[in-house]
Amino acid sequence: MTDPLHSDLLALAQEAALQAGELLRDGRPADLAVAATKSSPIDVVTEMDIAAEKLITGLIADRRPDDGFLGEEGASVEGSSGIRWVIDPLDGTVNYLYGLPTWAVSIAAEQNGERVVGVVAAPMRGETYHAIRGGGAWATGAWDGERKLTCRPAPPLDQALVSTGFNYVSEVRAHQADVVHKLIPLLRDIRRGGSAAVDLCDVAAGRLDGYYERGLHPWDLAAGDLIAREAGALTGGRPAEPPSYALTVAATPGVFEPLQRLLEDFGAWHD
Repeated sequence: MTDPLHSDLLALAQEAALQAGELLRDGRPADLAVAATKSSPIDVVTEMDIAAEKLITGLIADRRPDDGFLGEEGASVEGSSGIRWVIDPLDGTVNYLYGLPTWAVSIAAEQNGERVVGVVAAPMRGETYHAIRGGGAWATGAWDGERKLTCRPAPPLDQALVSTGFNYVSEVRAHQADVVHKLIPLLRDIRRGGSAAVDLCDVAAGRLDGYYERGLHPWDLAAGDLIAREAGALTGGRPAEPPSYALTVAATPGVFEPLQRLLEDFGAWHD
């Protein structure tokens, strides 16, 4: 039976993600420009990232003033309730800046350090994915009602479709390209969508057999990781480690272990 608190947290996360998604989709200015950069000149923030995070944190804080926050665009509040919200207001900022459709709003809730709720809204797809710990993963979209998400049956590794992402620091990107060069002959193919949150949900929805990336922050993966796991995927980092900045791997069972092993052998991780 679902904890009533978790149901309330899910409803609030869904409301915040819906409002932020509508703001980003409908409020995108024609002359959208870079407001700031982070790790490199191509790692960008727009005014809309900042506005979306303010909308999300303001809405949640109004309803739950004692909760904590960790947000990509600077939200950092300790809180006293045992609940912390981990927020990426716009995952896939470069896609959004260029008018490409693969971007999302990602909101997760943690209770005493354990992830219990995840919501990823992909407005240009017309889809929203969500999960409560122990309650499965679900999506709404261009179909009636909610659809239960289940990852794909595991193919042989050489028939697996895997997605990845690239860092914005040139030396790291060069290393990642070397890993892809070694990996791609061993797979069906590799995709690069540009949003970690969407990639993780695509593993959950059976649209990918696997996904990996180096350099993800907690807000990049918090919601998507829970959704993927609740859909039956396995997630982790380096062998016997959880997903982290060093490496994040998510895949259908049967693909996860051989993919993780290859990534370890090829040095895809970061100390």
